[in-house]
Amino acid sequence: MSANDESSNHQKAEELKVSANEAFKSNKFAQAIELYSEAIELNESNAVYWANRAFAHTKLEEYGSAVLDATKAIELDPKYSKGYYRRGAAYLAMGKFKDALKDFQQVKRLCPKDPDATRKLKECEKAVQKIRFEEAISVEETVRRSVAETLDYRVIEVEPQYTGARIEGEKVTLDFVKKMMDDFKNQKCLHKRYAYQVVLQARELLKAMPSLVEVSIQNGNHFTVCGDVHGQYYDLLNIFELNGLPSEENPYLFNGDFVDRGSFSLEIILTLFAFKCLYPNAMYLARGNHESKGMNKIYGFEGEVRSKLSDTFVELFAEVFCYLPLAHTLNGKVFVVHGGLFSVDGVKLSDIKSIDRFREPPEEGLMCEILWSDPQPQLGRGPSKRGVGLSFGADVTKRFLQENNLELVVRSHEVKDEGYEIEHDGKLITVFSAPNYCDQMGNKGAFIRFTAPELKPDIVTFSAVPHPDVKPMAYASNFLRMFQ
Repeated sequence: MSANDESSNHQKAEELKVSANEAFKSNKFAQAIELYSEAIELNESNAVYWANRAFAHTKLEEYGSAVLDATKAIELDPKYSKGYYRRGAAYLAMGKFKDALKDFQQVKRLCPKDPDATRKLKECEKAVQKIRFEEAISVEETVRRSVAETLDYRVIEVEPQYTGARIEGEKVTLDFVKKMMDDFKNQKCLHKRYAYQVVLQARELLKAMPSLVEVSIQNGNHFTVCGDVHGQYYDLLNIFELNGLPSEENPYLFNGDFVDRGSFSLEIILTLFAFKCLYPNAMYLARGNHESKGMNKIYGFEGEVRSKLSDTFVELFAEVFCYLPLAHTLNGKVFVVHGGLFSVDGVKLSDIKSIDRFREPPEEGLMCEILWSDPQPQLGRGPSKRGVGLSFGADVTKRFLQENNLELVVRSHEVKDEGYEIEHDGKLITVFSAPNYCDQMGNKGAFIRFTAPELKPDIVTFSAVPHPDVKPMAYASNFLRMFQ
């Protein structure tokens, strides 16, 4: 390449970077990634392009890709502080605090007088110290006592001045659920006696279910599948407004990630658990990757529960989340799972049924992949852009469906501009039900209605509705909020 050609390419790359920055400012992060990628093709030795693309990946929760890009920026320029900064932020979002600490220590060395770098390093040091303390006092899961078995909600007194929803007796009623939902809408709290009762009764129902639940839908009846709702309670109310409340005639499956990020996660989980108690065979709940202690500690649910209820409830929810089923089938035709498929062929439904799910998600294996994996446009399998699980192509989806005599995979786990996306030759649908995710993505939400016997997917999209002025991540760890 001549010097003139190289100069021309570098100039074009700078123009692309400017366009990418504008897309980023407009929250068009996927477009920004494409433009940064074009700039990198023209000038792959510019560390700024790699670090900027890493930042855009972080915004799309593609933390594995962000780490790779930031690492490349560091290789190109070991003194480029933003490379370490971007990688540290991605490690932080993945819960890898010790790796994040190393990067922020390097930022501090490179920018010793930067007050922002000093502040973030101190917060990261606090997070690592807390983790080390928790590790030191932790008890092995095999010997840990169930917190649920130590609780008796019946002995908790309800103050005379309490005017909220009440459960009269042992059974959750529709009147109670409606009153509770209305109280939540008006930012009122449920008394902890009734919160305990709902969660403990839901625990018993979920504990008795298999890891793979086979849902039967009678001919002429319909069934609705919703994706991630992520603490966006007012959008959940809108789903019920559009599609009706759950009932024996109007069953739902919520496909994981009920909590975190949105700041009304407690209201969502209590509402879903209450409907599970009311209609055990008309409210199905699947575990997502955010129904876990590690995610809840970082992304807000733990802080929200501690603020609105108590530390004991934090432990209780962590326990009950381990009882959530991992996957569902609809009439033996549709396979519904939060994340995706597997790193090996030959996985049968019987293998999923036999997973021991009563634990925190592992970092590899079938349970991890169910919760974390994503589809990819290329055939075959590839590394996960999230840094956990894997990416799988249309051929992987086709073989899994054929081997298990299924017709369609429905999964969630990824924000989509239209609330859904149909991929893999029509054999896989992503559905995401949190519109304008985190108050910044501008996406629609969606849910899918299936009617038996055909079970043809009828996709309904909707826009975000207003909510009280409590920002997403309001209860997240201080350290993570600094990067939002």
